[in-house]
Amino acid sequence: MSTGVIIAIIVVALIIIALLAFVMPRMRARRAERARQKELERRRERVVTESRERAEAGHERAEVAERQARIAEQEATRARAEARLHEERAELHERGLADHELAGDGLGGRQTATTANGDELPARDRVTSRESETIREDETSGATATERRE
Repeated sequence: MSTGVIIAIIVVALIIIALLAFVMPRMRARRAERARQKELERRRERVVTESRERAEAGHERAEVAERQARIAEQEATRARAEARLHEERAELHERGLADHELAGDGLGGRQTATTANGDELPARDRVTSRESETIREDETSGATATERRE
């Protein structure tokens, strides 16, 4: 072999080594950058998943709290209605319109009234009028319903 060919081979080998010396670190840097990007993407996904799970749990807690609030509101409404019922009953007793509830005639809670002919009527059919109000007692529940005459 001639000296020129040997020199050419050495020069080509040095060029390849130089290229590898410059290219290899860049390839490693790119690989490391890709690895960092993948790790960052995994962390993002994990944080997004955790945040969504927390948000979902928060929504569920809020929904439960809203339901409990609705229940509490309904209970308060019911308590107000019961209070109004007791107020109305007290007013009826105060006016003397519910004396039939106080009078015990020994019939086991079933009161009777008589018609003009002397026939007995059950309490549910009895109608008492005072101050343009009609009080009708419901035999099954013992509750009174007030109806305004028009």
